[in-house]
Amino acid sequence: MWDYTDKVMDHFRNPKNVGYIKDADGVGEVGSLACGDALRLMFKLDDQKRIAEVKFQTFGCGSAIASSSALTELIRGKTLEEAEKITNQDIVDYLGGLPEQKMHCSVMGREALEAAIENYRNGTTVKKELEGRVVCICFGVTEPKIRAAIAENGLTTVAEVTNYTKAGGGCGGCIPELEGILAEMNRGKTNGRKEAKAAAKPVVREMTNLQRIRLVEETIEKDIRPELQKHGGDLELVDIVGNKVTVILKGSCSACGMTRFTLQTLVEPRLRQHVAKELVVVEAL
Repeated sequence: MWDYTDKVMDHFRNPKNVGYIKDADGVGEVGSLACGDALRLMFKLDDQKRIAEVKFQTFGCGSAIASSSALTELIRGKTLEEAEKITNQDIVDYLGGLPEQKMHCSVMGREALEAAIENYRNGTTVKKELEGRVVCICFGVTEPKIRAAIAENGLTTVAEVTNYTKAGGGCGGCIPELEGILAEMNRGKTNGRKEAKAAAKPVVREMTNLQRIRLVEETIEKDIRPELQKHGGDLELVDIVGNKVTVILKGSCSACGMTRFTLQTLVEPRLRQHVAKELVVVEAL
């Protein structure tokens, strides 16, 4: 259900540098099969200490494969110092863009590169372990990783944090803590930026139940359903009780296995933006 650039599709269908280096100088592993994405990156240096050969193995979606392939093309021929300067945004720019909900794939590539360089310098070959307290239990995302993503990419909303780290994309139990981390890290910004954000933020007014229902229906019709229908999906509003909105995903969305992720990163954020920030979206049983 995503819009991919031609370059993303090319790197997905014809990934570059897939494979294994038996005597690699550096090996980095990130992610987990239990969480849906895993990546191993390997490189070998030449006599000038430049990356002469780089390979990757990944388990994940098309964006994960394309991001890994793009990363190997970006770092080949570079020194480790030059490679270290490559950011997840550089990977995205190289691919001509990624859907917001797939930005975590570019972050995973950058982390694998960091782990491989660290492995080379430390002389050990181990999988990069989780560091720091785990905030999102569903996807094993730690507080340091969340804070780094916020700082490096200028994130300001929970939806953005989910897009870049997957945190909050499961049961949603960590969302209040994510909101707290965002509030803390964004505290102290310049008044101008705060005023700009305030101006851009929709004004939420008190409304009757009937008004709320109509606004939910209007938001689904104008802002949500068109996005789903681009990829053969659809959505039906089942009920609204208090702040709980119950829906059914249809078409390709009902069979993709990522319905909860779609609700958390598209449906719920749009309704919170246009209707009320307290709304919670659930799928009908």
